[in-house]
Amino acid sequence: MLLRNVLLSLSRSQGLQDLIVALPVARRVSRRFVAGETLDEAIAAVQRVNALGLMATLNYLGESVTSESDAIAGRDAYLEALEAIVSAGLDSHISIKLTQLGLDLGEDFCYENVERIVAYAAERGRFVRIDMEDSSYTQRTLDLYRRLRRSYDNVGVVIQAYLYRSRADVEALIEEGIAHIRLCKGAYAEPPSIAYPARRDVDENLLRLVWMMLAPEARERGAYPAIATHDERIISRVRAYVYHHRVPVDAYEFQMLYGVRRDAQQRLADEGYRMRVYIPYGTHWYPYFMRRLAERPANLLFFLRALLER
Repeated sequence: MLLRNVLLSLSRSQGLQDLIVALPVARRVSRRFVAGETLDEAIAAVQRVNALGLMATLNYLGESVTSESDAIAGRDAYLEALEAIVSAGLDSHISIKLTQLGLDLGEDFCYENVERIVAYAAERGRFVRIDMEDSSYTQRTLDLYRRLRRSYDNVGVVIQAYLYRSRADVEALIEEGIAHIRLCKGAYAEPPSIAYPARRDVDENLLRLVWMMLAPEARERGAYPAIATHDERIISRVRAYVYHHRVPVDAYEFQMLYGVRRDAQQRLADEGYRMRVYIPYGTHWYPYFMRRLAERPANLLFFLRALLER
């Protein structure tokens, strides 16, 4: 836990970012988790996973922009990505971060950028997922999501199971009939006053949220969980639940990150489950890369070994 918190803290260090991104070996190792720095590389990665029977969601890396011009550039990058997805006939939607689109610069400004993306996607029959960032953005993210859902149904959101508030948030979204949710454990450093500090408690809460969304009454209200985990124990419990409760295979999906547990991704797809791969790309890969190192010690060892061998 200490190492994880240190790495998450370092993910916000501009000085370390400048050092790491300048290392060719770091750029090479980052390719384990990042499809590339260009849209063409990202589209090629989507084509590869689609060919294996996997769905995709494309994420243009970036967060916490400090200028309107950067936020508009992020918006335009997503519009370009959507056009490329449609042109190539790919089975992919997109995932966006609100701080990349100007949330810190003003909620109305951010909403205008996001609505432009969602409307563009709706015209092309595509879906947009709003990623969740650290807890300081949770309520603002949900507020903007609710605002969008008044006009659009091709948009969903993310809920992080390590937050105590997540159960109430999921219950409310189910009640409102807008519970199209990616459920994940959570990837930021949060204090024990607002988040479960023990991994086992996070795991159990994630499963509670899954069971809530898979309940018949929730599904009747349109609830659709995207279960984002690489944890074999959680996957096994979900598989057992949907089997015993006869939940239709199109009522939920599994999601995993690009470059993580490819064997499990393929196995689930081969067994007939809906399996989606989260594929990030772009030059602003450092924060994302550091969060991947923080998730598993094996990832950090892989990086350190590459540094020593260069």
